[in-house]
Amino acid sequence: MPAITVRWRRNDRAKRFILRVPTAGDEPVLTVPRGMSMGHARAFLLANEDWLRERVAKRGGRVPVGIGTVLPYAGEDVRVVSAKARRTELADGELRVHGPVERAGHRAMAFLKEAARDRLLERSRFYATQVNRKVNAITLRDTRSRWGSCSSNGKLMYSWRLIMAPPDVLDYVAAHEVAHLVEMNHSRRFWDLVHRLEPDCQGPRDWLRKNGGQLHRWEFTAA
Repeated sequence: MPAITVRWRRNDRAKRFILRVPTAGDEPVLTVPRGMSMGHARAFLLANEDWLRERVAKRGGRVPVGIGTVLPYAGEDVRVVSAKARRTELADGELRVHGPVERAGHRAMAFLKEAARDRLLERSRFYATQVNRKVNAITLRDTRSRWGSCSSNGKLMYSWRLIMAPPDVLDYVAAHEVAHLVEMNHSRRFWDLVHRLEPDCQGPRDWLRKNGGQLHRWEFTAA
C-alpha cells in the first residue's frame, strides 16, 4: 500500500488524539495531546489506518486547472477550452479562455473572481435593503477557514470560490453575513433574521458542510 504522510502537532489542551483529513487535498493532521509520545501517536495511527485510507481515497486529489479541466460554476460543470476571443466568456457549458494556453488557469480564476464579485455584491445589497443597511463594497479572498465574514465596521468579506457552488449556497452566505450587519453574534435573534432573509437556508448550510471543502480542490496557478 502507498504511504500516507500525516502531519502532527502537539496541543497541550487536547485531551485525546484527533485525526483530521482535510477535504481540499492537504495532508492529514494528527493532534497529539500532552503526555503522549510519538510511539503512542504511531500506535493510534496504525489502529486507525483503515479509516484513514478510506477517507483519503474518498476525498480525491488536487485538480490543476488548464485546458480541458472540468470545474463547477454555479453548481454546474463547465469545461475550460481555448478560444480566440478578446476576453474569457462562458457559453454552452464551456469556459472559453483567451490568450496563451499556459495561462488558462489564471484566466479562469480571473473570470470566476469577477463573476463572484458581481454576484455577491448584488446579493449583499439585495439583503441589506431588507434590513435597512447599506453595502458599498465587498472584499474577496481565498479563505479556507470561513466562507464569509462581517467586521465591526460593517465591511463584508467573502470567498470568491462561492461562485463555484450552487446559487442558493452563495445566496445563503450573503444573507448570513448581511444579518451580521444587524446582529454581530450567532444569537437566536441572528438566526431568526437569517431565516427571514433566506427561509430555505438549511439545505445550503448542509451542502457547505458536506461539499464546501471540495471547492478548494481546484488549483488556479498563474504561469
